[in-house]
Amino acid sequence: MRMSNTIHLRKGSDGEHRDLEAWLYRPTDEDRRILEFPAYSSDAVLFKRVRVHFRWHLSTVELGVMHWEIDADNWQTDPTFLRVKSEQGYVFTETITVAPGALDEYEKKTHHFFQEHLHPYEESRLILEGSGYWDIRDYNDDWIRFRVCKGDMVTLPPGMYHRFTVDINDFIKAVLLFKETPTRVDILRPDGDDTQARKEYITNVLDKYNRRL
Repeated sequence: MRMSNTIHLRKGSDGEHRDLEAWLYRPTDEDRRILEFPAYSSDAVLFKRVRVHFRWHLSTVELGVMHWEIDADNWQTDPTFLRVKSEQGYVFTETITVAPGALDEYEKKTHHFFQEHLHPYEESRLILEGSGYWDIRDYNDDWIRFRVCKGDMVTLPPGMYHRFTVDINDFIKAVLLFKETPTRVDILRPDGDDTQARKEYITNVLDKYNRRL
């Protein structure tokens, strides 16, 4: 069964509502910032609001990623943002701009962002401006790529291998959300395999899917 590669729009209280769409990403030696969207891929993935699912062998399974739409121009008072912040227990925020001239050691840091890694905590980001791509590993250890832009709030679960890149515009501004004092702990693969976060992710997500097969 083929799925369209178009971005689906739905009407929301503030106008058009956009689902996130993702796709099986097969990396090449070309620029990592390029879209690389397969026009006729049967492996296309549709990220629904709040929970992320993808179609595989006619099954719908949850990867553990969450997505909300936020009014980026008024995010500090946005009702959805305030509700999610309370429910998820976020107490600290930090704003970062990833762009040449705005981020020290831009090339070095963006290269680091694109190395496959995991965190022992949730990675939660609200995009205020610009756009970029997250690549996440699926149940078959393939890359799934999805695009984020202004107003997207995304949370990746602890223990999920992933990486991030800006797109060809070389610009994104985001709010980073933390449950504890802001810190960054990046554990590269394969070092992350032995962490408690990875073991719990395998047990709570990957193994549950495998038992359904």
